[in-house]
Amino acid sequence: MSTATDAGQGAYRIEDLSRLSGTTVRTIRAYTDRGLLPKPERLGRANVYNDAHLERLRQIADLLERGYTLASIKELLAAWDAGTGLGGVLGLVGEVDRPWSDEQPIRIGLPELIAAFGEVADLSAVEEALQLGVLEAVAERDDQFEVPSPRELAVAVELHASGVPLAAITGHLRELRGQVEHISERFLDFTTEHVFQRFLQHPPDDAEAAEAAALVRRLRPLAQQTVDAELARAMRLRATEHVRRHLGDALPPTATGPAGPEPAAGPGQPLRPPEPAGPAAPVAPPRPHQAPVQVPLPAATVAAVRALVGPAGVAAFVAAAADREVAARRMDALASGGGPGTDGG
Repeated sequence: MSTATDAGQGAYRIEDLSRLSGTTVRTIRAYTDRGLLPKPERLGRANVYNDAHLERLRQIADLLERGYTLASIKELLAAWDAGTGLGGVLGLVGEVDRPWSDEQPIRIGLPELIAAFGEVADLSAVEEALQLGVLEAVAERDDQFEVPSPRELAVAVELHASGVPLAAITGHLRELRGQVEHISERFLDFTTEHVFQRFLQHPPDDAEAAEAAALVRRLRPLAQQTVDAELARAMRLRATEHVRRHLGDALPPTATGPAGPEPAAGPGQPLRPPEPAGPAAPVAPPRPHQAPVQVPLPAATVAAVRALVGPAGVAAFVAAAADREVAARRMDALASGGGPGTDGG
């Protein structure tokens, strides 16, 4: 009978098998009862396990790490025992397990990390980054961290440099991660239903597994490409809406307002040649039957608007601001009991 000292001979007590495989005695017995592990050979009064049992336990552990359930593992092992083979399946699993990004992890020290965030030594933020996986601990080095995604860390550094607090950055990442995980789950459900379902109705043989692995390689970039395109579309739409919401519809779809584009002028120059006297008059947007009206504006007003929205948006901003003021006065007049024609002034 072999023990841990001569286990290489391939005859093991259950305790030896447990230690060599990293599996508890209780789990080995459970696997045997469920048919995942062949029954041991009976030798006298002892149960004896061999190298095939040890290899099977390692295969089970590998498949469990890859996310397979015990029920699906049992089917795969049965197919293997029947001669189907696990090589193709494990190749498919390996293809799925491959990194879904071309980023290479880097290592960063605590002093370098603090310097990157403007010398802000917030250890609670470091702990949160470890929980989120933005940073990973390095064994036996409290002052060193692994960075799985340097791009993600660079985004955090840039946001912080722009004035975003560290707590807000980690909170935003938590929220974003939940939404992205939902998107990834939907993409997996979609491709499973329409592409991979036929490979999952039974344990695939080597040829089917190789075909599925090739499909994974083809479809791998599609999720990111789709998200990139949709995010760009949404940002273009939402960012414009966001600016309009805060500036009172000052940014119309075109760069020209009702009175046409602003003539070229240097900083501090009026939108139109100034007239000698009189305060600035409101600029009302022309109605369809009206011709555009040119109204002089103070140079300081034009300069302030130009600084806010840029030269191309001055005319449109002034028109929108005047329109909003007229509408507000009409609302005040209506609320106070005046007629629609009352200007409330």
